Amino acid sequence: MEERQLYEHSLPRAPWWARLFRPVDIASLVCFRVAFGVLMIAEVIRYIPRIARYYIDPPLHFSYYGFEWIRPWPGDGMYVHFGVLGLAALCITIGLCYRLAAAVFFLGFSYMFLLEQARYLNHIYLLCLIAFIMIFVPAHRAFSVDAWLRPRRRSETVPAWALRLVQLQIGIPYVYGGLAKINHDWLRGEPMRMWLAERADRPLIGPLMTQEWVVYFFSYGGLLFDLLIVPAMLWRRTRWGAFGAALAFHFINGNIFTIGIFPWVMAAATLMYFPPDWPRRFRDFLGRLLGLQPEGPKPTAPPLPLPTRATRRHKCLLTFLGVYTAWQLLFPLRHWLYPGDVAWTEEGHKFSWRMKLRDKGGSVSFHATDPSTGETWKIALRGKVKKWQLSEMTGRPEMILQLAHHLGEQLRAEGIPDVEIRALVPVSLNGREPQFLIDPEVDLMKAERSLLPATWIRPEAPLEPAVQARLSEM
Repeated sequence: MEERQLYEHSLPRAPWWARLFRPVDIASLVCFRVAFGVLMIAEVIRYIPRIARYYIDPPLHFSYYGFEWIRPWPGDGMYVHFGVLGLAALCITIGLCYRLAAAVFFLGFSYMFLLEQARYLNHIYLLCLIAFIMIFVPAHRAFSVDAWLRPRRRSETVPAWALRLVQLQIGIPYVYGGLAKINHDWLRGEPMRMWLAERADRPLIGPLMTQEWVVYFFSYGGLLFDLLIVPAMLWRRTRWGAFGAALAFHFINGNIFTIGIFPWVMAAATLMYFPPDWPRRFRDFLGRLLGLQPEGPKPTAPPLPLPTRATRRHKCLLTFLGVYTAWQLLFPLRHWLYPGDVAWTEEGHKFSWRMKLRDKGGSVSFHATDPSTGETWKIALRGKVKKWQLSEMTGRPEMILQLAHHLGEQLRAEGIPDVEIRALVPVSLNGREPQFLIDPEVDLMKAERSLLPATWIRPEAPLEPAVQARLSEM
């Protein structure tokens, strides 16, 4: 059914909020539900061989602020957990106990995400948010087991807000990702130049990876794509061209960079910007092409009435949509509340769609001091943290602080009650000269995790030659 033919006569008389409740075709939302469920099944299967490495073997898990209480399940609990996630994803796909399955998947997937900060990825965070909104959108009212078992709940339409909410959630990472790329490093080709150079040994395309025009094509092309894809998909005249560009963009990303299922999730989600009845149109097109469906116009239903008075249910839903939208729009901007460059300090970096913007290389060493004797020694990290965690931790001040506290507590348990822990962390940001990220004079045992600006993070300042020479000898 054609949305314009159904509702164009009733829209001018409707209040602004009523437009969010006008019925639109459910077909595109159903397709998104199935695609999301299938991709989540694939994601769960992809994680199964890595469960022990990421969630069972590490002696320490880097937590998120406020979620320190989250711990892995004991024994084989993590394997059971991922089994439940796979079952929930399957139920989302076929629409069986849909809302319960969506809630279970959201809670279980978010739990997995919050277990280990060293595994932070923007696309995993996005999947958590999509899983959350899937709890509320009625994507199970057609082409689902629930609709088959409960015919009274079956419907060919859904309120427009369900589609708008999915479009909003998909559009925000694009737009904010593009805005974040408007910075000095990105516009001069870093860190894209470094990443492409690491792939110079690829067959066929390898020699291109070191060409300057390729570096700037990826840098500026990525910036323009992120900024323009949403408005281009919203405008009917540019929609097909924009969709083709989106498919090409995500295909290239998926083949050059290791970013899991993210390109395929975004490619499927971009279809939500087409008219909500596009799956029916595509089905009819195939039917005519194969000669299985007669030509000719189809009858259209009369315009459906829109609400003219907001009920309590309408007000509750509008409040939820308003609060959620405000949070999604404002929370990624919190890095402006902190001093310094967010790419350096990392304060406000996560959950802000600042994707692929910085590359940090360096080293970290922790030094303990017993104030009663004045003795200072370097702490060996072998066996205390995994190599992949250590690699991610370098350049992340909050994670460095967590490990410092962990090491200090271990030494206190060994009989050094007032031990002091300091860190030497020379770091290079996007290929620049190394600088100290953490103030080496600060006792990190006295520094607490906080949402306030951290005074123990040093501003960017090049190291003196004598200090660089001493560090190279360590």
